[in-house]
Amino acid sequence: MTTQPQNIRIEGKQFRLVKFFALASFIVMIIFSFPFSMFISQRAKEILLRSYENYALLVGENLNHQVLINFVIPVYQQKGSISLREKDQRELMDKVVRNTIHGFNIDIVNIHQVGEDVIAYSTNHELIGTRVKESLGYKKAARGQASSGLISTRDDFLGFGFDFLGEPKKLRTYIPFRGPIYTASTTQGVVGGVFELVQDLTEQYESIVRFQFLVIGLSTLIMGLIFLALLLIVHKAEGIIEQRTRERLKLEDQLNQAERLAALGEMVAGVSHEVKNPLGIIQSTAELLGGMPDANDNQKRLSGVIKEESVRLNSIVTEFLDFARPQVPFLQECYLEKIIERNLAFLQPEFEKRNIQIRDQVNGRPLPLTADQDLLYRALLNIFLNAIQATPDGGAITIKVDEEKDYYGIVIQDTGHGINEERVKKIFNPFYTTKEKGSGLGLPIVRKIIEGHRGTVAIESEEGEGTTVRIHLPRTGTG
Repeated sequence: MTTQPQNIRIEGKQFRLVKFFALASFIVMIIFSFPFSMFISQRAKEILLRSYENYALLVGENLNHQVLINFVIPVYQQKGSISLREKDQRELMDKVVRNTIHGFNIDIVNIHQVGEDVIAYSTNHELIGTRVKESLGYKKAARGQASSGLISTRDDFLGFGFDFLGEPKKLRTYIPFRGPIYTASTTQGVVGGVFELVQDLTEQYESIVRFQFLVIGLSTLIMGLIFLALLLIVHKAEGIIEQRTRERLKLEDQLNQAERLAALGEMVAGVSHEVKNPLGIIQSTAELLGGMPDANDNQKRLSGVIKEESVRLNSIVTEFLDFARPQVPFLQECYLEKIIERNLAFLQPEFEKRNIQIRDQVNGRPLPLTADQDLLYRALLNIFLNAIQATPDGGAITIKVDEEKDYYGIVIQDTGHGINEERVKKIFNPFYTTKEKGSGLGLPIVRKIIEGHRGTVAIESEEGEGTTVRIHLPRTGTG
């Protein structure tokens, strides 16, 4: 008997562990979804930068060729030197550059002369002649190696590569400008300047950032749905465990009660059998004394009292025996409405005497079943007697029967004084009674009869509001 609560506690701990695991899994998955989205978006940014860097290199190569062919060589041939400070040379350079980048996604082109820290030419004329700091990319281009770098107004969030919408992003590419002069160490020409190409990637970056937010949002949503599903499963499992716990405790109580009742029944049967014979002698002796010719009125009255109390005591002993002896129903075809009508007819004088109105909702419709009609009659009689005693000042008793697939649902409701919740819990306990002269065995006998037919009986009551008895009775009597 002690292993069941222990098993229940173990199952409860297991499901609490599952709930903890579900919550921990949700947190872990949310944490890992962030770097996962970072990784995907970072790869997308790298691909984007690589594609635009290749694009800039292609444009730079073309620009190098066009400037060399259409500006450097003609100007050298005409003037022998190049100076972008001269207006005509600057205008020619501007024409060559703009014709070359026309149709390409290039925002700004700056030309740096190697060894000087000013911009010699720019498609943004306001930048011409401005001093610039020689960056690492510029130095690499001056040595003949192209390089690119991202221009951002804000650093990465915590260095994780996380960006925000609305941040301008530009790619700056430094490309060496090679002249027509060759040396022994190079076959590509001497680096005479540096092209600086600036491309605006804000729109493309924002698409990646939106995708990043979408990945995080979808990951959170999916993880949240999985977490909710796990919670629902755990909640359902906990409900099943609680239900099983209640059922086990109920069965355990029924088993304990059955054991107690079995021992009590054996004792009651023995005592009742020993009492019944002397009680019969007392009753017959009282009748004999009261009927003697020389008995006076006082003796006859006392004999009547002895006889009356003997009869009452005999009925109590009979109830004891009925409760103690197993009552096996003798099943046969009968009609439930006939059993109810028989009870109502027998109790009609009591109904009239106490001014009780009967609301019979059965209406005589046929309700066939297989049962022991005598035992059912006695069970219903006990219920009706309780209802009558609960309404001493008049009231109403309602009887209705609901027809289910394999069962009858019998409801007997009175408008009496009712009983409180604490007494309802004890109402089926043997020898528990709220009446002055009751034995406390009426309702226990009712339950034994109904359960003997594989049915159930329950009582609902509220003090001052009346009592309702609900009987669930199989039509075949075998459940």
